[in-house]
Amino acid sequence: SNPGRRRRGGGGRGRGARDPLLSLRPSTVAPSTQASSVDPSSADVSGAENNTHSQDARRGRGGARGGRGGSARGGRTRENRTVNGRAFGGQLTSNGELQGDATNFVPGQPILTQGATSLQTQPRSQRRRLSKSTAPDIATRTHHDIDHGHYECPICTSEVLRNSKVWSCHTCWTVFHMSCVKKWSQNQGSAAAQQQGRENGEIPPPRQWRCPGCNLPKDTLPKTYTCWCEKEVEPRAVTGLPPHSCGNTCGRERVRKCPHPCQLTCHAGPCPPCTHMGPTQTCFCGKHESTRRCTDTNYEDGWSCGDVCGDLMPCGEHECPRACHEGLCGACEVRIDARCYCGQVEKALLCADRGDEVTSHKKHITEDSQDFIEEWTGVFECANSCDRAFDCGIHHCQKPCHSQDTDPGHCPRSPDVVSHCPCGKTKLSEISPDARSSCQDPIANCKKACMKKLPCGHPCEQLCHAGACMPCLKAVSINCRCGRTTSTTICHQGKIEPPQCMRVCRVNLNCGRHACDERCCEGERKAAERLAIKRKGRKLEDAHIRPIDDGFEAEHICTRPCGRLLKCGNHFCDDLCHKGPCGSCREAIFDEINCHCGRTVLTPPLPCGTQPPPCRFQCNRPKTCGHPQVQHNCHMDNENCPRCPFLVEKSCMCGKKSLKNQQCWFKDVSCGQICGRKLKCGSHFCTKPCHREGDCEDAGGRPCQQPCGKPKKACGHPDEAICHAPTACKEDKACPHKIFITCECQAQKQEMRCNASKTSEGNLTKSLPCNEECARLERNRKLALALNIDQESHVEGGDHVPFSTETLNLYAAHPTWSTNQEREFRVFAAADDEKRLRFKPMTATQRAFIHHLAEDFGLDSESMDPEPHRHVAIFKTPRFVRSPPKTLKESMRIRNAQRVASGKAVASSEGTATQVRANEVGEPYNSYVIMRPRFGLMTEEVRTELATFALPVQFDVEFLPNEEVIIKAISRTLDEQALDQTLKNAKAPIAAAISAKSLGTLQLCRTDSSLNITRRENESGVSDGWSRVAAKSAASRRPIAQTASSNNNIFSALSGGNKVTFAKKKEKKVVVPVEPVVDDWEAAEIAEE
Repeated sequence: SNPGRRRRGGGGRGRGARDPLLSLRPSTVAPSTQASSVDPSSADVSGAENNTHSQDARRGRGGARGGRGGSARGGRTRENRTVNGRAFGGQLTSNGELQGDATNFVPGQPILTQGATSLQTQPRSQRRRLSKSTAPDIATRTHHDIDHGHYECPICTSEVLRNSKVWSCHTCWTVFHMSCVKKWSQNQGSAAAQQQGRENGEIPPPRQWRCPGCNLPKDTLPKTYTCWCEKEVEPRAVTGLPPHSCGNTCGRERVRKCPHPCQLTCHAGPCPPCTHMGPTQTCFCGKHESTRRCTDTNYEDGWSCGDVCGDLMPCGEHECPRACHEGLCGACEVRIDARCYCGQVEKALLCADRGDEVTSHKKHITEDSQDFIEEWTGVFECANSCDRAFDCGIHHCQKPCHSQDTDPGHCPRSPDVVSHCPCGKTKLSEISPDARSSCQDPIANCKKACMKKLPCGHPCEQLCHAGACMPCLKAVSINCRCGRTTSTTICHQGKIEPPQCMRVCRVNLNCGRHACDERCCEGERKAAERLAIKRKGRKLEDAHIRPIDDGFEAEHICTRPCGRLLKCGNHFCDDLCHKGPCGSCREAIFDEINCHCGRTVLTPPLPCGTQPPPCRFQCNRPKTCGHPQVQHNCHMDNENCPRCPFLVEKSCMCGKKSLKNQQCWFKDVSCGQICGRKLKCGSHFCTKPCHREGDCEDAGGRPCQQPCGKPKKACGHPDEAICHAPTACKEDKACPHKIFITCECQAQKQEMRCNASKTSEGNLTKSLPCNEECARLERNRKLALALNIDQESHVEGGDHVPFSTETLNLYAAHPTWSTNQEREFRVFAAADDEKRLRFKPMTATQRAFIHHLAEDFGLDSESMDPEPHRHVAIFKTPRFVRSPPKTLKESMRIRNAQRVASGKAVASSEGTATQVRANEVGEPYNSYVIMRPRFGLMTEEVRTELATFALPVQFDVEFLPNEEVIIKAISRTLDEQALDQTLKNAKAPIAAAISAKSLGTLQLCRTDSSLNITRRENESGVSDGWSRVAAKSAASRRPIAQTASSNNNIFSALSGGNKVTFAKKKEKKVVVPVEPVVDDWEAAEIAEE
């Protein structure tokens, strides 16, 4: 490209730079006047020191790929190139003529020319990809890397740009995409602690998540995108400001607590240390003052000067020997010589451990029998008892260490002190007349009960005694632990441990999975009260409050470990047994999870139990059969590949046939034939269908389970017992087969069991006697033979039809429904106790049939209630005798036979000659055709109409593409001529019935196997071939209706073909005649009158 015409950036708005000397510079920086050649080492150093020249060249304005910012105009250094002139230096060109002193060409070595000397001294700088920032502070590095596209999101590893929505961790100051960190925080794999209920009803702590950068737990979830100082939500990217900065003063508190907020512009990373001076602080002892830098000032703990404190200790005697310290001086730790109150122990004691000072005196007798009074000050109580002798010199003081008097104490057992017995109820003078003379004399006991109050509350029932009372031996009733039973025990034993009954607690624990099963449970009564309150229901105002522990007693808190398998399928729940499903697995996976082919990978960390990702690539597993793999996505081993769809030839399991077009994945191909192999019994054959070798009925040593089937010697019937080969059949039991025994004329028969056996002939030789019915049948047979009557075709009552024509016509329209109504009539007629019968509401046509049928039965009928509840009621009157002897179906058959007979007569009288001539020339008819059928005609209607005629043929109804209906006659007993004559005889009544129902026009025709009409009734009897076509007249030109499908007619949907849609008939527009308007309407009216 021509450098003289290069526009801004020299390469468009690109990332790369071509010349750092042409980059935008601040107004305070003067342009460089040095040579444009740059040493590579110096360029590297400058790139590490100056963030605006080293890495801005990659994503600046004017680079190779476009961009804005930094030193972006140019990326290469050009020798001898001025800033304003933009002219090439002479060293860029060389003489194009041949040089005689040129050096030999050596592969691998550079070619030196005359101008190469200057180039070697000034090597051309190579274009390189700038590295990440190496600034010492996090804020500068983060801003620079985001500006130049070097900062990658640790979650998605994509670049974090100025226009990205980000979130920064306040612990490690790592920057993430907002969308990535939101998904991460909601991922169970990053959870630090799951929300769990507390047993004491406290609100559980909120769910924590771990930052991917520092792996430390966080309490708050990232929700909104803010600037670095979090003052502005959704900040805009402003040119000249750091990325994602609002431009305001940061103002955040620093890491070290100080009264000076951060004064930098909103920035990433932690705030720099404070540079202000701190306030003047006094040391702990108050002797010195100090003023330091804010970063060195300890605002929380203060400072110590290091001198000795010297404050008076709490004892009031000693001074604090510690260095200048915070707070009180504490207890005095100076050790002093001390003596106890009783004077028995002397030891060094901490000053702070001294008690009250008490002065004690004690008299001693020296060796020379002089009295010596010892005096000391006691400051603590020793662990010994006093043990000083009383004035009697016999007994000693048993009190704990106490202050001493000069004279010893008076003996407590002295006669002047003890005046009553030990229980204190009786004076000693009343017990014994002899008075005590010394403290050594025993103290007499009275005969009364002690009655001192024991710890249990009962009085002591012992006789007056000295010393402590014995434990209470009174029998009391004590409840067991659960309170269900009461037992009698000694009082002091019940205080030690309450008794336990054998009742087992069946209360469910709080987990809902286990029962208490504890004997004599203390919480059973509490559980009953809790369940009673639960059944009554809580108050309405407390309905929304659900205690976490559901009020369970401490005895009914399940302490078993849960131990259920978690959803991950790898770990078990280690919580206490609980209700409901277990939480998600707290473990995480720090390995990559990939699909089977390895081309789709999930990067860690991931929640435990994460399944391999679905892969969009094709599965590359080879098939064992050798066929090509069916195209499908990659999947894991627990999912099978699609079955091989190729068709191959396989042998069946029994090996009898080789079946073609079998799918390759089929393993057990069956031909469907019976196996037929002889079983081991030698009498039967395997009846199972085609199966594998060795899988017959008797495989595996199983005995034959088929019936024996051998004829019995006694009766000849087959043996029904299970195969017992090779032993003979057992005929000791009666044969269970059914036989018929008859009379001699075969008119009477009766079914009986054979009952034949080895010892009895059974019922084989038995016969029935003839009765009156046999004589009547014999008499009728002879009478019919004499009168030449065919009994098989004779109908009782002759051809009389007991129903009216209207009844039969209505029956022909709906034969099934009419037959049901006739059945109701006959049941009603046969019931002598019923006089009235009401039918359900029905249509007018159906009610007309009921009225006509009632008239034929001799019953009265009446229609009741208005529509739509109008129905018919029939009544028995004196004119009713009995039901008609023939049914509607029999009467309809008789009427059709009469119509066929009349049709024969008409056909023979009118067109005998024409039909004979036509049959002699043309082929016989074998079908009917309905021309111009009714719209929406169904095959069921045609079959129902044909069923009313008793014809010895069957009909197959099909629809042709030209909307005609073919009724093809099928008969296995009649030949073509007989079938033709039958169709001709039945044509007249069938055509009349079809015309009466407006189903169409019926004609005779002949069709081939493909239902093509080869002959019609209206065609003359000409020979086949082209003469038949010539005999036809020209077809009328009528427009063909356009249907939704050109291949299907409107009847194909009714005959089971494809579905078609019938177009709605267009309504004809009614043309309203326009009346002429007259000028003088009065004159027109007079003229009209």
